[in-house]
Amino acid sequence: MVITLNLVHPTQTAPSQSWDFQDQDVIRIGRSPDNHVILYSAVVSRHHVELHRIGCNWKIVNLGTNGTYVNDSPIIQSPVIDGMILRLARSGPQIQIQKKAREFENVRKHREGLLAG
Repeated sequence: MVITLNLVHPTQTAPSQSWDFQDQDVIRIGRSPDNHVILYSAVVSRHHVELHRIGCNWKIVNLGTNGTYVNDSPIIQSPVIDGMILRLARSGPQIQIQKKAREFENVRKHREGLLAG
């Protein structure tokens, strides 16, 4: 499973920035440079939120002092739903989460003769 995080621009349809993760079990988001996704915003905590892989699914875990919001409601933990948008803090940056199956990779490998079948 590939997961893509898109930083939502407040006035444009194209994301400001995107990150793709393929083999991570935990993705960390926050202000600190030791995060996978670093966001420089005063309302974002050093370690604000984590995404945890659980089998084929993902879970969001809030770590931030200013909270993490889904549909304007604060969360502590929440399952990831494809296309959902997180807001870090009540007035902070928004991140859209997209989940993609690795099916396209298997098709490519099969065509290249790398998979038995």
